[in-house]
Amino acid sequence: MTQLCMHAYVSGRVQGVYFRQATAEQAERLDLAGWVRNLDDGRVEVLFEGEEEPVRELAIWLQQGPEQAEVATLELYEQSLQGIAGFLLRR
Repeated sequence: MTQLCMHAYVSGRVQGVYFRQATAEQAERLDLAGWVRNLDDGRVEVLFEGEEEPVRELAIWLQQGPEQAEVATLELYEQSLQGIAGFLLRR
């Protein structure tokens, strides 16, 4: 099966609206590894990897995020696998 790693930057109203926690829950539900964190400039940064189909599913979910969020832009970059275990909330 094909493994894929994506690095995302999400902007809009994405901090203080449960975005990190909801992203972690989605990633865990999809059996993906990686991390999510808030950036000082108001964006959320996400790195996630795993089987191609679940990775693409999380990428689609990030376009809207949780109910309270208002995603303005999603920057998404494919990168080489990182070999991460589990999914972490970073500060």
